Amino acid sequence: MLYINGEWRKARSGKETEVRNPATGERIGRVAWCGKPETEEAIQSADTAFQKWKRVPAGKRSAYLLKAASIMKEKAEELAETITTEMGKPISEARREIQTATGYLEWFAEEAKRVYGDTVPASQNDKQLMVLREPVGVTAAITPWNFPMSMVTRKIAPAIAAGCTVVLKPAPVTPLSAIRVFECLHEAGLPKGVANLVIGPAEEIGPVLTISPVVRKLTFTGSTAVGKKLIRDSADTVKKVSMELGGHAPFIVFADADLERAVQGAIDAKFVNNGQTCICVNRIYVGAFCDVNNFSFNANRTPPEI
Repeated sequence: MLYINGEWRKARSGKETEVRNPATGERIGRVAWCGKPETEEAIQSADTAFQKWKRVPAGKRSAYLLKAASIMKEKAEELAETITTEMGKPISEARREIQTATGYLEWFAEEAKRVYGDTVPASQNDKQLMVLREPVGVTAAITPWNFPMSMVTRKIAPAIAAGCTVVLKPAPVTPLSAIRVFECLHEAGLPKGVANLVIGPAEEIGPVLTISPVVRKLTFTGSTAVGKKLIRDSADTVKKVSMELGGHAPFIVFADADLERAVQGAIDAKFVNNGQTCICVNRIYVGAFCDVNNFSFNANRTPPEI
């Protein structure tokens, strides 16, 4: 289902898409599959809500996020099972992701009350200069599949805390996780239009978000190629953009390193979340003076809890 203006909706066309368990191929659900009309409606809903939401006191914005975090904690096991069934990561890692996701809500709930301005020394005695921080406006957020709940809360929580409204497009293979998060926001009583969820093909939804002059901020986590396109497409409306486009993370072992710990650390960093992380180790540099010839690694060592 789509979530627009505080209501669960089907796509206008009636289109749906299947969600399948990547481990078994079993169908685990069907969700609405929308395009341009629904995205435009979601943007309008967010814009209308923004006119009131930006004036809501920070303490009240904080309370909504804390309530949503509390609800997610109560449903933690159910939410973790959704992640594992839909995305495929081990249940232990899914549980950890729920902790991270609720942590983002709680963190930014507190930060909402700390959006301070500045007083700037003036050049003349009869002048006073102040910097006031204001919410930028409607924010578009596009999230990846590898952390399907924590990446959602990581993007929408700071926007909501700052007084912005949001239109979220999750990865098409993990829509159920995003729906579960929005169910918690809905249960927390978040006002209509503050958070909106659209699910559909990137080639239809993306251009609507980038072209719209109403959308003032776009945040994206994904590939560099897609990030470049989003930046280019956002240029005509001079949007603020935040891009997390992965990395090329080195693992560096210096000559004085404990090699057993270094090897275990490299394995953990490489294979956490089955290797599907933005900061996953891509290459390993070993210092020229490391005594690798006399090194023996305990393969039976109990791995750390993930």
